[in-house]
Amino acid sequence: MPIVGGSLRVPRVVHLRHYDRVRRPTVPLTRKTVMLRDGHQCQYCSKQPAIRDLNIDHVIPRSRGGNSSWENLVTACRTCNLRKGWRTPDEASMRLIRAPQAPRWSLAALIVMGSPLIFEEWNPFLRAS
Repeated sequence: MPIVGGSLRVPRVVHLRHYDRVRRPTVPLTRKTVMLRDGHQCQYCSKQPAIRDLNIDHVIPRSRGGNSSWENLVTACRTCNLRKGWRTPDEASMRLIRAPQAPRWSLAALIVMGSPLIFEEWNPFLRAS
């Protein structure tokens, strides 16, 4: 039985000649992705505290029938989350900076945003839109 050794060169960029469209997967609804969507910024006071001081807030509280969806979850600092409590933003006299909505980026963008390593060869493709 032969022993295989050595290294194999693998390119960082591969040019496709043909591409079959695949349905774009949805971005999973998690604490991390909600905070990425909101830029790690409180959606009530616009402060950017440390991640450990941020919470996920239900705009319409679950006790009032609010669900866990992209359109009902926002990033909030502890102070604002406690101030709002079980009330709606209108009842608490608090305004949202932006209306929450499902992100328009893909899982590929999420991987790139979370990756500390971006190769120089990727730049022309990451800027293309």
